[in-house]
Formats: sequence, structure tokens, C-alpha cells
Amino acid sequence: MSEIGSTPFTAEEIAAEGLKPEEYQEIVNRLGRHPNKAELGMFGVMWSEHCCYKNSRPLLKQFPTTGERILVGPGENAGVVDLGNGLQLAFKIESHNHPSAVEPFQGAATGVGGILRDIFTMGARPIAILNSLRFGDLSDARTRRIFQGVVEGISNYGNCVGVPTVAGEVYFDRAYQGNPLVNAMALGLMETQEIVKAGASGVGNPVLYVGSTTGRDGMGGASFASAELTDKSMDDRPAVQVGDPFLEKSLIEACLEAFKTGAVVAAQDMGAAGITCSTSEMAAKGNLGIELNLDKIPVRETGMVPYEYLLSESQERMLFVAEKGREQELIDIFHRWELQAVVAGEVIAEPIVRILYQGEIAAEIPATALADNTPIYHRELLEEPPEYARKAWDWKAESLPACDYEGLFVGNTYKTWNDLLLQLLDTPTIASKYWVYRQYDRQVQNNTILLPGGADAAIVRVRPLDAKPSECKTGVAATTDCNSRYVYLDPYEGAKAAVAEAARNLSCVGAEPLAITDNLNFGSPEQAVGYWQLANACRGVADACRELGTPVTGGNVSLYNETLDSNGVPQAIYPTPVIGMVGLIPDIGKVCGQAWQNEGDFIYLLGSLQLPTLGASEYLATIHNTVAGKPPTVNFDLERQVQAVCRYGIRQGWINSAHDLAEGGLAVALAEACIGNRLGAEVKVAVSDTQRLDEILFGEVASNIVVSVSSKIVADWEDYLRSNLANNWQKIGTVGNSSLKILTDDNLSLINVKIDSAIECWQQAIEKRLSI
Repeated sequence: MSEIGSTPFTAEEIAAEGLKPEEYQEIVNRLGRHPNKAELGMFGVMWSEHCCYKNSRPLLKQFPTTGERILVGPGENAGVVDLGNGLQLAFKIESHNHPSAVEPFQGAATGVGGILRDIFTMGARPIAILNSLRFGDLSDARTRRIFQGVVEGISNYGNCVGVPTVAGEVYFDRAYQGNPLVNAMALGLMETQEIVKAGASGVGNPVLYVGSTTGRDGMGGASFASAELTDKSMDDRPAVQVGDPFLEKSLIEACLEAFKTGAVVAAQDMGAAGITCSTSEMAAKGNLGIELNLDKIPVRETGMVPYEYLLSESQERMLFVAEKGREQELIDIFHRWELQAVVAGEVIAEPIVRILYQGEIAAEIPATALADNTPIYHRELLEEPPEYARKAWDWKAESLPACDYEGLFVGNTYKTWNDLLLQLLDTPTIASKYWVYRQYDRQVQNNTILLPGGADAAIVRVRPLDAKPSECKTGVAATTDCNSRYVYLDPYEGAKAAVAEAARNLSCVGAEPLAITDNLNFGSPEQAVGYWQLANACRGVADACRELGTPVTGGNVSLYNETLDSNGVPQAIYPTPVIGMVGLIPDIGKVCGQAWQNEGDFIYLLGSLQLPTLGASEYLATIHNTVAGKPPTVNFDLERQVQAVCRYGIRQGWINSAHDLAEGGLAVALAEACIGNRLGAEVKVAVSDTQRLDEILFGEVASNIVVSVSSKIVADWEDYLRSNLANNWQKIGTVGNSSLKILTDDNLSLINVKIDSAIECWQQAIEKRLSI
């Protein structure tokens, strides 16, 4: 075989691969020569932020990653937790932000396909999909196109592959105008006796390529995902992958069947960086090497060169290490499912990735140089908060117009509290997401217990393949959460609040929070402000997870989420550390949703009686067009108590509905509880001279849950509250009639809104904006 050449590359060629000059020099030092084109491309994708986390890895080390239920933590394709009774759950979240900005349908669709592969690569059957989506203002035509394309892509892939999309969140804010966020999460139930991992083992064992063919789609997708979006990004459509959900369905079944034979030693999804990533990571994790012959790879295009083979991110492909002598057994399985399966290489003792092509060595690189011994940047943290944050923190509610019992002036227009509640319900971030989730198949597999929009978290029955539904009482709850305005204004407190809200949402359906997977969406860490946001948010996530006993099992870091303004200045998104959390439900017969269930039920507010804040609130942003103040802070002692009381009340059958206070505060939470079953409520709130009325109605606060209970069990319920929440609760009203009435404690009316009027605003908000 011929020797690899040593011709140096130009600065432009190096930059085209997303590498810095000093990184190129490090490559030369490690190889002892200049790389060839294929090798340069391999380093470009594997040393991208998307693959190696070179800016974030030092920060991720502070996350708690172990616990009594954690079976697999960070470092594998997905995390795995023990649900008890022999049940094991795999789960993971990943981003597909930049591809979705350029090609919304395929970007979102392949995001779903990729996260599903992370799940079944572990030996788990996918049972649910969630998502977390962020878009710009719907008054913008491009935003509407991206929004509609992303939703269509998610629904198309999930529906066709036969996995229910059961929950998620959708936010709209101008901060995401040029850079939407598309984060996909998946859950899977382990079907194999052993969890399938990625580390190669057994020198001489064959390496199998299985699944779809390789083409030129998705070229350099990892590098594309690790750079700012610019006007030229629309020219990067070839970097966006193209998915085939029907082929993926066959791949799921073939892989699970193959894993059950015991003949698969290791498995790795060909996601970001394709063949390059799968070969180098499998080799590095096993402290061995892999030799792969590109001539064996099934292709769908002619004339491909090694660079294209190695950087292609064609979808629905996997790499296996098989037991020697059993490769044909596996090949036969994949052929029965009409999929490609070939022996393309073998495990070697030398810890390198050696790529062969047409009788020559096309690339030869130490595996660790690509997979784990990659560049790390330790950046300096600002000694004090940046100017934008300090200025925002100086804001005081007293700067708002004075208000009375009727309402207040907004600009030159006087608006009543009724007007303001209806305006908030009409805000796309708060409004019904029915337009979105009606496109998703929510009930395929027949295990979805609560439909999207009906509760603060999704609930899915955990049913082994051979079990009858009636035999399965265990359920898993899941949610995705993050108020990015909170994180923007105070990254540390905002990140803590995201973890706390995720746990609170699980507790609102009766689930015990177990663990998280996170998707850290931020701007450039090379900017001092961007790194300050990232570092403090990571610290907040770490501290909150320790406080709530929810270890981090893995996740995804997506940086450089920013676009250039008209002056060529990068504008970053709001820092958005999305928290995907799973929880255990011992008995799916003892859960509840957020809507009132019965007239005459009493309404209670669980949580601190501390003053809510208008800082960072949806009310302040939507009504007064102001993003300022500090977000609510989380008292973890109280948070744990409130959540435990809520879970206990649900499992005792005392609580008929539960809904946490989030965007829009108490008034919006009450309205949302009314809307579900068209049942009104009459509520009284305490008013003091030191508190603004809009703070009472629309201010936001951590650790608060509104619940309804039957009048028949009030004595037992209140005895329990006195013993377990001390004074941090109050009875505030009664369910009934056709209006939401909020009164002061001396019976002055603040809000009196017909439920039908609330529903009309809330239900049509998104759809009417799409018809512009």
C-alpha cells in the first residue's frame, strides 16, 4: 500500500474544515506529518464543538452523574436508569438546530431519527418522543415557514416510524429569530439482557456496516452545527441530512433482533461525523483500533472519494463489532429486513483508525486523537456580571404604571385585568399548542396515558413487548423544560429554576423524579458574555441536580447559536439549557392532569407565600415589552417539600388536579386549569399595601403548585398539609360555574372572565398568526 502524503494545507483550506491554525499545528505534531485531505476532514468534524465539547467539557465535569438508579451515565449513546422489577429505561436529548434553520423539514425529521438511534443502539425499544422548540416572532414570514416545516418534519418521522410524540414545549421569542432551536428527546425500554455499549473488544472481531447506503448528504454536518449561522448558511443545504423513517423502523427491528442473539459485541450509531465518529469512538472506548475498508461500504452515489465517505452523515446507518464466526448470522437478520449488512473491517490491536480505499491507506490516525484526547479550552470567567445583566437587575416594579383594582394604563391605553389575562392567553408561548401536537401520532403503541396538553408532564405505560396492557401498572413520566428568559437575566438562578420546574412538572402528575438529560443551547463561548452565561448555567444545573437527587445521564451541547445582524455583529440566542427529565410512576392508575375535575372541589395553593416577582416574567415581556429584573429564586428545602406533598396527595387519591405556576403566574395557571374541562373557579387572593395587584395576578414564583381536592377529604388533607408544609399552603377557592373569578380577600373583583372567552383566545392564538 502507498504511503500517505505530507503536503501542507493553506489557511483557507484549514478554516474551511472549521479548524484553527493552532489546531492544525497540533494535528501535525500528533501525526508527525501533515494530514491528507481525508484526515483533515476527520479532524475537522471530530474536533468540532458538536463532537468533542472543547469549550464545554471542563464545565460538564461538575455535573453529578451517579445514583442508585443510574445504570449508564454520560459517555454512551444514551443514559439508562433502573425502574425496578427488571425494567430499565434508556433516554437522551439531542439538538438539530442549524440544520432546521436551513432545511426545517429534514433538519427536524433527522433530529428525531438520530435521537431514536441513540436509544435503540443501547438495546432499547423506543417508546416515546418529546421535543423542545424555540422560534422567533410568528409575525415574521421566515419564522412561520421554519415553524411549520419543523413541526411537519417531527410529525412525519415520528408518525412513520411508529413512536408516539407525547410531550414537549414550544416558545416564541425574537431572540430566536434567525436561529431556531430544535431539541429532540426519546425514551426506550430495554429489551436485551445486557445493555449494548459502544466500546470495541476482541482483536480480530469483524466490524459490520449495517442499515442504509452512504451518499453525499449531510457532508460535514458536525462542523456546520459548530459555526454561527450567516447569510451563506443557506448554501450549506448539503450539510443537512435526509431521513427515511420507514427504513429506520426496519433498522430498529433488525438491531433489536441482532442484539438478542448475543453476537453483537458493540454497537454505535453513525450520527454526527458518520463513519469517522463511529470508528474512532468505538476504537477509543475499547482501547483498541479499527481498520475499515471503504470499498466494502454500500453506496448510493458513484465516484465518492474517502473524504466524502468519512464525512457523510447519511442517516439510518450503524456500525457493529460482532463475534468472529457469527457475522453471517447477523447479516442474514439485516437482509431479512431488506437492509444493507456487510463486513467492512475488523478490530485491530494497534489503537488507531486505519481507513483503506482502493488498495491504499486513505487515512491512519490514533483513535484517541479523534475521540477523547481532543482540544480543550479553559476560558476565563468574567469577574463580575456583564453590563446587560447589571442594568437589568436594577429594574424595579415601581417603574411600571400605577395600577388600581380595575387595571392600569399600558402606554396610552387603559387595560383591565380581564383584558390583560386574555392578552396573555393569546400569547403564542402561553397559548394552546394543539396546532402543533394534533399533527403528531400521540397514541401509537397504545401506551400513552395522558395526552399532550392535558398535564404538566407526559405519562407512558412501561409495557414489555410480550406483556398485556392490563398486566402493566408501572409508568414513566417525562418532560422538557427551560425558561430561557430567566437564564438570560440570571444564568445561575435560571438554570436552577429549569431543573426545579422539570421536577415539579413530574411531581404534578405523581411521578418521582429520577434523572435528567440536558441540551445546552448557547451562543459563542469565545465571547466573554457567552462563556459567562454557559459557565454559570452549568453551575446552576449541577447544583440543582444535586439538591433534587436527579443525576445527569448525558445530553448534548450546542454552541455558536447566533446570527449576524445588519451590521455584521453576532447576535446570540437566549442561553437555553433545556432539561429533559424522567420520573417513575409506580401505579398508572394514580395520576392526575392539570384541569379541574369536579364542581365543588376546593382549590389549594401549595408553596411559599413569598411575594411573586414581575422580574423576568411573561407579563413584563408581553404587556410592557420589557425584559428586565431577576427571575424567581428556588428554595430547595421548600421545593422538595412541595413536590413530595403533591406526589403523596396524588397517590393517596386526594388530589384531583395539579398544575404548577409558570409563565403568567397565578392568573394564567388558574385559567389553564379551567380550560381543560370548561370548569370555572372562584378564588380569593390576599392584598396588601406593599404589593402591586399585577404582581399578585401575573407575578412568577418558584415552588408553587395549584391543586384541587374533593370536599369529602378536606380534613385528612389539611391535617397532612399542616404536618408536612407548615404554613406554606392556603385554601384559595372553589371549582365551579362558567367563569374564572379572582377576588380580593375583601370581595372586590379583580378578574371575571368567561371560560368560553378564555378558550377562544387561548385556542386560536397560533393558528390565526399562521394565516397572516
